[in-house]
Amino acid sequence: MEVSKTRTSFYRRLYVAWLIDSGSATSVPALMAATGMPRRTAQDTLAALAELDIDCRFEQAGGERNNSGHYRIHDWGPINPQWISGQLQQIKATLGYP
Repeated sequence: MEVSKTRTSFYRRLYVAWLIDSGSATSVPALMAATGMPRRTAQDTLAALAELDIDCRFEQAGGERNNSGHYRIHDWGPINPQWISGQLQQIKATLGYP
C-alpha cells in the first residue's frame, strides 16, 4: 500500500517534534543523524512545525556565537505527544526511519 505525501509529511513533523521533545535530537545535525534526512528536509520540517501549531524554538547557547544551541518544544498545541509515543514504531516504519 502506497502512503500519501500528506501522511508522510504529517508523520515527519510529528516525529521530528517527538525527537526534539524527548531530547533524542535537538539540533539539525542530530535530526539528520537520527533520521537520515537531508539538511534541507530537516530545516524545512522544523519550520513547518508551526503549521501544526507546535511551538518549537531555537535556544541560543549562552556565550556561543552563530547557531550554537538547540531546539525545544514549548507547546504541542493540539497534538498529543503521548499518541506519538504509542504510534512511534508505525510512524518510523511508514517513514522508513531506523
